[in-house]
Amino acid sequence: MIQLPRAWVTRRRCLAVLALTLLSTTATFPGASARSENAPLWTGTWEAAPSGTAPELPDASIRNVVHTSVGGVAARIHVSNRLGTAPLQLDAVTVALQRPGPAAGPDALPGSVRAATFGGAASVTVPVGEDRISDPVDFRVPADSNLLVTVHALAGSVPATYHETALQSSFVAQSSHRAADVDGAAYTRTVSHWYYLSGVDVLRPSDAGSVVAFGDSLTDGTGSTPGTNHRWPDRLSQRLSALPESRRPGVLNAGIGGNRLLLDGTGPNALARLDADALSRGGVRTLIVLEGINDLIVAPSRLDPAAYARAYRQIVARAHALGVRVIGATLTPLGGHKLWSPERESVRQEINTLIRGQLFDAVADFDAVVRDPARPVRILPAYDPGDHLHFNDAGMKALADTIDPAFLAGQLRATQPRS
Repeated sequence: MIQLPRAWVTRRRCLAVLALTLLSTTATFPGASARSENAPLWTGTWEAAPSGTAPELPDASIRNVVHTSVGGVAARIHVSNRLGTAPLQLDAVTVALQRPGPAAGPDALPGSVRAATFGGAASVTVPVGEDRISDPVDFRVPADSNLLVTVHALAGSVPATYHETALQSSFVAQSSHRAADVDGAAYTRTVSHWYYLSGVDVLRPSDAGSVVAFGDSLTDGTGSTPGTNHRWPDRLSQRLSALPESRRPGVLNAGIGGNRLLLDGTGPNALARLDADALSRGGVRTLIVLEGINDLIVAPSRLDPAAYARAYRQIVARAHALGVRVIGATLTPLGGHKLWSPERESVRQEINTLIRGQLFDAVADFDAVVRDPARPVRILPAYDPGDHLHFNDAGMKALADTIDPAFLAGQLRATQPRS
């Protein structure tokens, strides 16, 4: 059995330098030392949790731009019809490296375009409510790079499962025969969503696995600068790049703007989507949970801290059953936001007391890092994009800096989750 660390100390940043202690509890759990050494070393390098549906783009090829965390010698593509109401029929899926440049667009790096197959076929039908994972694609994926994952859905595959808040421009060509294009000239339209795509895995010689950041708009990146990969999970991945490759985990962003812990909101509630968006991801070793603020402030609001604690315990129990450790993040301030009230602030403080207790394997005290010492119910002005709820680029970096890379790179032996 694995004994997790009792104390996890990191830095707190407040404009210059602050001090923060991340608390952790002692935890052992079934499966924590039962990982098969023969399991394929597939690791998630990128994820977008399905958040809703949009009208199909008829006879269009959609070139999704995604940013990897870790690299590998082969790739697998996850396509999704999770929220659709009819079978999704894809007749072309390709992956390529985006051609680099100061204004990188839909052009692929010459020689990098590869077709993905599903059971050996170029086309795939994805049933309602499900995802499909491609066969391995012989494609060397660099870390910290942009991929172009292009999909074409046959007419009638409506509505389209998508991730709404991409904070990244992707490209559309009004033709069904452009998935294999190197030259992006046909891709004349831009969109700010990711269509039909829920993840990319890479095959690595490393057993470092992946970390899933599981949350709402704070994790999804709202408030950060579009097109810069400055969401806090991206910032965390940048910090982890200092680790040796053999110890660097992939970082997956399973945030959905408007998502809720206890009730459905934007996308299914956290408990309903936990398996699909977190525990089934390739090589997952650690789950970071930042969920609950929308239950607190969005009608119908939930003001019973015990209900939050029960939900968190369910998440931890389900993760532990697969050998995944769980870090709980405290709920951050929202004083000054139109939905703030003294009653909700009191409940937030009670929930944070529970999170700092014995619920999780470790605690990331985001609240302590970003609150204004002069007005603790508010975010520091330097981190506030103006809505008093989300975080700008500096705030996102402060959240990422809360987490100690050495903890995430620990030699915890865990059961390989299904993939």
